[in-house]
Amino acid sequence: MTGCAYLSYESYHVDIPRARFDENTGLSNLSLCPHSVAPVCCSSRYGLALLSSYGFFVVYSLRVNLSVAMVDMLNNTHQSSANHSGSVCPAHANPPRPKHNHTASVYDWDSETQGWILGSFFYGYILTQIPGGYLAGRFGPKWLMGFGILGTVIFTLLTPVAADLGASYLIAVRVLEGIGEGVTFPAMYTMWAAWAPPLERSRLLTISYIGAQLGTVISLPLSGEICFYLDWTYVFYVFGAVGLVWFILWALLVFDSPNTHPRISERERLYITTSLKNELSTSAGHIPWRAIVTSVPLWAIVVAHFSYNWTFYTLLTLLPTYMSDILGFSIQQNGMLSALPYMGCAVFAVLSGQIADYLRETCQYRTVAVRKSFSIVGMIGPAVFLVAAGYIGCNYTLAVTFLTISSSLGGVSASGFNINHLDIAPSYAGILLGITNTFATIPGMVGPVIARALTINNTIEEWQTVFYIAAAINLFGASFYTVFGRGTVQPWAVHTSYSHGD
Repeated sequence: MTGCAYLSYESYHVDIPRARFDENTGLSNLSLCPHSVAPVCCSSRYGLALLSSYGFFVVYSLRVNLSVAMVDMLNNTHQSSANHSGSVCPAHANPPRPKHNHTASVYDWDSETQGWILGSFFYGYILTQIPGGYLAGRFGPKWLMGFGILGTVIFTLLTPVAADLGASYLIAVRVLEGIGEGVTFPAMYTMWAAWAPPLERSRLLTISYIGAQLGTVISLPLSGEICFYLDWTYVFYVFGAVGLVWFILWALLVFDSPNTHPRISERERLYITTSLKNELSTSAGHIPWRAIVTSVPLWAIVVAHFSYNWTFYTLLTLLPTYMSDILGFSIQQNGMLSALPYMGCAVFAVLSGQIADYLRETCQYRTVAVRKSFSIVGMIGPAVFLVAAGYIGCNYTLAVTFLTISSSLGGVSASGFNINHLDIAPSYAGILLGITNTFATIPGMVGPVIARALTINNTIEEWQTVFYIAAAINLFGASFYTVFGRGTVQPWAVHTSYSHGD
């Protein structure tokens, strides 16, 4: 990513006249080229990507660890863990569990109560999406995200106490965790609006958000191992401690913008601010709410985000239950195998970011074409393999393979609709993300409840219905986004709109 061509008029996808750079920055064309593109190594923007990735690792670790712990928190599961007599498929060989891990309490929660507990997080999560985007733009994203995750960490550490007090207390704690985590994505989008050069957005954001996948990949098997060798309470203590370490690093090393960062190089600061000069609104205090809520391209993202999350959250919260109740995997095997789909998703997300920026920068594909193509692959692909997973019976290898392929292909959407907010309105990306994530949180609230209501008897046929519903919603979302999605900065988002090659 060096040389004059990177910021040339012909290859740069934002149609900014060359003279614009000279007039506003005081730099000549010669000074901008070839050294204007700041190096990646040791850069502040990629340092931010890595630390934010660690932050989202914490966010998703704290979100999904209950899914595995729940298997060990239930009285009937605890009693039958050795033979899995309750599973549909024949049980797998399972080594005897250490005797010292029987000290934690277990609970007699029916399937409906389990559904409410697993979905309760999202009732808090939905409340702070739009406020999170607004507050991040008004007061800065650093401390909003930092204290949001810190609050989630504290309530995670209190989870065992809440569970002992009763299901209603546990639900309340999970709601409060959701409130804390609800500000994280809007805050980070606001941060990236000030930090991510347009042609590096896919790379930087996929690095940043791969932490969410890694949090799932690592926390699921690690939670299973912790339950196996210790007990389920340590799941919350261990990940809570990891979150405290992140908060200390975030407080010391992160800043809201390149202009407020005391250690950023002048070359990198100029590179970032110059590349974003004509994309950000000059009237930050004014928020065009009417134009935002009536924007068709925004609603295309809303529909796609909602649809994708229905499948994502269904698997995220219930895959360990499916692995246990249908396929008969033990608590130790459960976490390992439940992590495979998200490992594939993480890999595909990073690769898609590299490919998307290559197509836009080098091959000069239009932004809208790249976003739509990646969204189609990342939504229709998972739908096909999710349905297929319901028809392979007790073929364990195919079941895990199809579920892994389904989630892996979903990672491609990370460079599709998922970052389209920054294409159509970078100045208000945090607010837009808050709006879309509000609607996209609904599947997390109702998906587990509906799925558990449909799988009372835990038959394969019941789970097929759950998979069919998720797949149909995915197909609708992909179709809607393909028709109405856009890739240009919208007129209401900046006084003079510059194209990304829509």
